[in-house]
Amino acid sequence: MSKQLVLMDHDGGVDDYLATMLLLTMDHVELLGIVVTPADCYVQPAVSATRKILDLMGFSHIPVAESTVRGINPFPYLYRRDSFIVDHLPILNQSETINTPLVAEPGQDFMVKVLREAIAPVTLMVTGPLTNIAVALDQAPDIEAKIQKIVWMGGALNVPGNIEKNWEPGQDGSAEWNVYWDAVSAARVWKSQIEIIMCTLDLTNNVPLTSELVQKMGRQRNYPISDLAGQCYALVIPQDYYCWDVLATAYLGHPEFYQLREWETEIITNGMSQGRTKVVAGGRKIYAMDRVDKEAFYNYILQQWAR
Repeated sequence: MSKQLVLMDHDGGVDDYLATMLLLTMDHVELLGIVVTPADCYVQPAVSATRKILDLMGFSHIPVAESTVRGINPFPYLYRRDSFIVDHLPILNQSETINTPLVAEPGQDFMVKVLREAIAPVTLMVTGPLTNIAVALDQAPDIEAKIQKIVWMGGALNVPGNIEKNWEPGQDGSAEWNVYWDAVSAARVWKSQIEIIMCTLDLTNNVPLTSELVQKMGRQRNYPISDLAGQCYALVIPQDYYCWDVLATAYLGHPEFYQLREWETEIITNGMSQGRTKVVAGGRKIYAMDRVDKEAFYNYILQQWAR
């Protein structure tokens, strides 16, 4: 049975690395490469940490590309500095050299190249903004036919967003960060015919990162991947943190854990609701992950990282 071709696009937050680690454990997936978007990170340490994770897990043949796209609304620096912390974790610095290649071309150009060269349609697993896809589609419209679907952690449909007003005055609280960083590009992707499956805040709000989960990872410390996952999650446990990107990525491993629901939507690109994914009759049809078997999900990630 042929493997599912996947190209990952993440933006260097703590859970982006964990989503990457989960994806690498999926035996039915052939990961064609990773694009790192300079959104929820400082891009150089985020690229470095990504390459070190690939080395640690034995996937140093998978290329990594650094995107040069820029968003409209920067993530807070307090979020972005986690990329430096993860890059300095001792478990990722047992060697003085990094073997995983960093490709020469920018991430958005690498995306075009990978899609054009793929022998079958590719799933785009996106845990950051959609900017690379929008740029790639404008640059090479022919690649749309090579994209099987986009699985995206982003948006908030029928719950408030996660833009804190003390960070972004003038916002009405309806936007989610991965949309808000560059709502114009999200709207560009909405104009395509590509199937979009979203993991929105409506679902992730119900799947928190718990102390119990981190402690279970700690009891699996004899497994390097679980050890690294526990260390990463321990960095963020004092705050309200959810399994955003990992929950989205787990869909590729076990879609039967999830129930999908179709919605008609539009992306608001300006004003106080900039970055809102709004439910509107007659809007662009997307699928959202509506429900998940939480116990099965938690057990799945613990099992996958115990290696």
